[in-house]
Amino acid sequence: MAQHIEKPIIGITTGDLNGIGTEIIIKTFSDNRMLDLCTPVIFASNKVINYYRRIVPEHTFNFTSTKDLTKLNLKQVNVFNCWDEEVPIQPGVLTDAGGKYAIRSLMVATQCLKDGQLNAIVTAPIHKSNTNVSDFPFTGHTPYFKDKFGAKDVLMLLYNNTLRVALATEHIPISKVATAITKEVLQSKLALLRDSLVKDFGIDKPRIAVLGLNPHAGDEGQIGNEEQTTIKPVIDALRQSGGLVFGPYSADAFFARGSYTEFDAVLAMYHDQGLVAFKTLARGEGVNYTAGLPIIRTSPDHGTAFNIAGKNLADPDSFREAVYQCIDLLNHRREYAANTANPLKKGRIEKEKETEEVAS
Repeated sequence: MAQHIEKPIIGITTGDLNGIGTEIIIKTFSDNRMLDLCTPVIFASNKVINYYRRIVPEHTFNFTSTKDLTKLNLKQVNVFNCWDEEVPIQPGVLTDAGGKYAIRSLMVATQCLKDGQLNAIVTAPIHKSNTNVSDFPFTGHTPYFKDKFGAKDVLMLLYNNTLRVALATEHIPISKVATAITKEVLQSKLALLRDSLVKDFGIDKPRIAVLGLNPHAGDEGQIGNEEQTTIKPVIDALRQSGGLVFGPYSADAFFARGSYTEFDAVLAMYHDQGLVAFKTLARGEGVNYTAGLPIIRTSPDHGTAFNIAGKNLADPDSFREAVYQCIDLLNHRREYAANTANPLKKGRIEKEKETEEVAS
């Protein structure tokens, strides 16, 4: 089983076949030093990989083809063939085939993860226009993983080495944001954020900033009252119970003045409120993490980038960082589990190991 090996086995999904996903995967794992950190398994087909290898000829990329995850080559990139048929690849073009096989890559990898054959997963970008179909009724990766792993709630969290931004709402129209932000939603998202900062990032007492919904955080009710009726009461209740939660802050001033440096994470009310600032500051080195799942899933912080697909222009930095962070998150979570294990049970296990060593 995957959990018994020393190096983590990381599943890699291709994303939209006509986007930059396969290109950045090849560029990332053409550096053999990555194989010292993990054993990657790309869920695609040999034909797709070979197509994109020709587009990036300066990168030496070798792989082992397999249809059996019990027979992986731990010293090389593995390609798990999810399909054998010819698939039309048209870089930069939105097609039904691009979405269909992106979904297949994702579903096969997810099942292998659920079966314990992988330790974690890194997903390349999909495009909502050709994946939101009858057999994939989701607006993106985050709700998909929530459903597949039966999570009560999940949290979209983007971060780099200086900033972590989580979202109270994700891919919904602006017209629906205000009604989607309730006390229950904020309580759940803040609980997920705090737990993730403790368990996944090793921060014992995280400080969390909460942004307001309206301009100037409502100006004390002059520009909307959601801050007073919904957001602030949740913050106050958490503060009274010992939580280090602060706000609500006016989003523009909060980022412009660098106030985010005083906190371990920020909860934004909606997608663009948090991610416009984050992506500007992260400069292509951000990682998207789904907190609240029993497994680790990361991805780059960008989309399919059809405008440069197939032109050997895609920068793999964010994807490479997603792989690094996937491994780090696995280690942090394992350390937390070990440090919080039942001390009596832990002591008994250690004593049994000592007895076995003496006997041998």
